[in-house]
Amino acid sequence: QVQLVESGGGLVQPGGSLTLSCAASGSIFSIWPMGWYRQAPGKQRELVAGITSRGRTKYADFAKGRFTISRDGGKNAVFLHMNSLKPEDTAVYYCNAALDWGSLKPGDSWGQGTQVTVSS
Repeated sequence: QVQLVESGGGLVQPGGSLTLSCAASGSIFSIWPMGWYRQAPGKQRELVAGITSRGRTKYADFAKGRFTISRDGGKNAVFLHMNSLKPEDTAVYYCNAALDWGSLKPGDSWGQGTQVTVSS
């Protein structure tokens, strides 16, 4: 059974930082690259960043230079370190397996996500 549990969201002022965490079931984590995705109100879910089991990464243009994705194989965990946050980063953030490294297409099962709100 797929299990994805995101945490670490919250309210932060513009320019601030947050680190999101994702605990993934071993069956996912050991096989697939992992990705972070987000969905803002009224918008479609979009890719934020992805990482392979060997640490290769890729980022959406809006995340480059501000966000860093990492993983801890020993804990089956993926992290998203976010700096210089902007109000437009406000969204629910999700992690998921990335079934295709080229497109970072996510799997079908989702966790509850974690809310990030950037506001003064």
